[in-house]
Amino acid sequence: MKFSELNLNTVLLNALGEMGLTEATPIQEQVFPVAMSGRDVVGIAQTGTGKTLSYVLPLLRNLKFSTQRHPRILVLVPTRELVEQVAGEFKKLTEYMNIRIAGVYGGTNINTQKQMVYDGLDVLVATPGRLIDLSLTGTLRLKSIQKLVIDEVDEMLNLGFKPQLERVLGLLPDKRQNLMFSATLTYDVEEVINEFFYDPIKIEVNASGTPIDKIFQSAYEVPNFYTKINLLLYLLNHNKNMGKVLVFVKSRAIADVLFTQLQEVLENEVGVIHSNKSQNFRFRMVEEFAAGTLRVLIATDLISRGLDVLNVTHVINFDMPNEAEAYMHRIGRTGRAEAEGSAISFIEEDDLDIWQSILKLMDTEVHLDTLPTDVEVSELQIESEILEMAGKALIKTPKIDAVKGTAYHEKKEKNKKVNLGGSYRRTLAAKYKKPKTRGQKRK
Repeated sequence: MKFSELNLNTVLLNALGEMGLTEATPIQEQVFPVAMSGRDVVGIAQTGTGKTLSYVLPLLRNLKFSTQRHPRILVLVPTRELVEQVAGEFKKLTEYMNIRIAGVYGGTNINTQKQMVYDGLDVLVATPGRLIDLSLTGTLRLKSIQKLVIDEVDEMLNLGFKPQLERVLGLLPDKRQNLMFSATLTYDVEEVINEFFYDPIKIEVNASGTPIDKIFQSAYEVPNFYTKINLLLYLLNHNKNMGKVLVFVKSRAIADVLFTQLQEVLENEVGVIHSNKSQNFRFRMVEEFAAGTLRVLIATDLISRGLDVLNVTHVINFDMPNEAEAYMHRIGRTGRAEAEGSAISFIEEDDLDIWQSILKLMDTEVHLDTLPTDVEVSELQIESEILEMAGKALIKTPKIDAVKGTAYHEKKEKNKKVNLGGSYRRTLAAKYKKPKTRGQKRK
């Protein structure tokens, strides 16, 4: 269905046209009339299916001009990156509308955000923690909220936001419309629906676990960390169509080590993003990756849902996730907006169980390839790969921060100091040739 067939006004249709969008996706087509009616909605759809626009469009279509200070639409998302993404979609569609929009999240100056709220808002996009912080200051009042959207609710609950989410829901007026979107319908999600939603209409597009058709999936059997690096460099060197590659790893430490290794070869074409990096650094990495300045972006699962970058050609599962559902969110970063994409997984022996769970969830088969003959199998190991027995390592190998070369260097002479005590004591010793005491000792 084309957007022109939906009950959209000219302003929204013009904005969609400038964004290059003419046809609605299935989730957008099905959610729009239900959301317009005022009924509660539970949308189950994979990442990359266009569910953000599926709620943004009806919310804006029903929103009337107002000069009141406190927001009428609240969108809750789990991460800072998603705040920026969702607020950005609202702003693109309201370029010709007099709508006040802001996104708030932790890790930034709360006073600046308090001023934005005080100046007046129509739409507020927020993470649960910062929303509570602002409401406690008294600047933000939530009793004017008419529409609530909870996006990526399963991820929000996985990150431990359930107490904050329940607290926010307790601050909202009872009379409101609720819209919830999730990639999976878990027990915790069902609990939230049963407690806070009123007779919602469930809309499911592509059952959870169904792979996106336009993503080609492949996998290699790889023995260890350093062999994975060799394979990754081989693929980047031999596949020139790998123009925008997102590499997922399991931890911040692995991300930093992999970045150091790849930077020696790719230099300024590789970036890294995880929760230990500052917010400004993370945004800069995403912007450079989106612009094509970076060919490779290394990331933890922090952004497996929050990154909305067009034309990601490949997703590399350098490390496999702990949950099968997380695999779906990762590979959903490619094959977006009807484009084709590729997902390549590096499977170690310990990953075989989770790999089988992923294949079962997707109800598909992906052949496990052996390493290309030109890829060298490394004998180096990182700390987590060392076999241990009775608390002792059987093989001594480099720790996780092992890199080429060494950081050791001889100290300069001026820095080769020996602790001789305080300078005052040394001065007295040189003058009197013996320790100075405070008078004669009593016998």
